[in-house]
Amino acid sequence: MNRQIIRVTGEDRETFLQGLVTNDVRRAPCWAAILTPQGKYLADFLIVPAPEALLIDVDARLADDLMRRLSMYRLRSRVTLDALDMPVARGTGAAPENAIPDPRHPALGWRLYGEAGEDGSDWDAIRVEHLIPETLAELIPNETYILEAGFERLNGVDFRKGCYVGQEVTARMKHKTELRKGLARLRITGEAAPGTPITHEGREVGTLHTQSGGRALAHVRFDRLAPGMDAAGARLDPDT
Repeated sequence: MNRQIIRVTGEDRETFLQGLVTNDVRRAPCWAAILTPQGKYLADFLIVPAPEALLIDVDARLADDLMRRLSMYRLRSRVTLDALDMPVARGTGAAPENAIPDPRHPALGWRLYGEAGEDGSDWDAIRVEHLIPETLAELIPNETYILEAGFERLNGVDFRKGCYVGQEVTARMKHKTELRKGLARLRITGEAAPGTPITHEGREVGTLHTQSGGRALAHVRFDRLAPGMDAAGARLDPDT
């Protein structure tokens, strides 16, 4: 697990983040995302309270871009942003002292800041079982819409907190349309690389992502799900 911690300090830290991210910072620890003005995903992260600070726990591959965007939005806000060399441990067994529960889903266990380690949990199996997307696997910058990725179900968006970047598009998807596409769990026979297109009778169904134990996560059109779908020779069926 390669994570980067961004520490946000200063008297405006809460209001600063509150106007940018999808969740209510006052409820931290929480899971949230930052979006484009068009409502597309840029990065997801955990926001964790610390003494006189809020910590942003983000995939290290997105950390530089996230820091740049936060700095761009800072303007006159009285906040300071620092990248910390802080290890993160996680597991699904008994939680150690000072660990926090992962706010997305109980199956994701706990996280502990300031210590490194893994307890051997099969994270892909857990994510496939519970339809939990992962950064740069199912969550693709400038492409994913968070409601299609399950953010509402996984406590990653708050529709009562007020405005944030991309809020208008997200609210419209919530209240004015029925989701036609989104994350689904499928049964898979055979193997295919993540990113492989899924088809059925010559029509595009979606894209294959994480696979574990004969099942897979995929971003699909719900109205095209059917038995006997294909992904580069692997058979896919709805997981009912």
